[in-house]
Amino acid sequence: MSFDVDIRRAIGDRTIAIAFRTDHPLVALVGPSGIGKTSILDMVAGIASPDRGHIAINGDILFDSDAGINRSIAQRHAGYVFQDRRLFPHMRVRTNLLYGRRTGMAVDMDDVLDFLGIGHLLDRWPSNLSGGEAQRVAIGRALLSGPRFLLLDEPLSSLDRHRKSDILDAIDQIRRRSPIPILYVTHDMGEAERLSAMIVTMTDEG
Repeated sequence: MSFDVDIRRAIGDRTIAIAFRTDHPLVALVGPSGIGKTSILDMVAGIASPDRGHIAINGDILFDSDAGINRSIAQRHAGYVFQDRRLFPHMRVRTNLLYGRRTGMAVDMDDVLDFLGIGHLLDRWPSNLSGGEAQRVAIGRALLSGPRFLLLDEPLSSLDRHRKSDILDAIDQIRRRSPIPILYVTHDMGEAERLSAMIVTMTDEG
């Protein structure tokens, strides 16, 4: 597992830039709100494009301004867990989990249900889930899509202390049991340390 990211993008009068290269399976982008952490995730996912630089994950080049490479969102196969979770309100949990699932994926649904502790939620509607339950379902949906890498944007936001601990345990299980590289965004250094992440600190200087 590896990340090789060196990108820069101007947004208005601000420049968001970051560079890191590592074989660590879990990288945490740490910095205050508004510093550009989500923008970095969007560029890695292909939702936005850097002005220049390169992005490679596990040796697979996703973006390279010099080489003229900019792979589409669909070609990148990112599992993106957004800060607001974005579950489909008109679908029960089971259907949400299976949305976007690609055939032939090695990720086993029963295994995901087990270590995320969401098997008993399959017939619930998203509106009947707690914040922690909804976040675990969102993580499960991302995993079951068979991603090449996982992007987690402030996954503990708006959760109480107990539910934060549950989600951290689930992410730690993914790190230990899955070959999927994880890029994790947080403003809390304690979260990153709890996950034994490689920490990349973002500042106003990029």
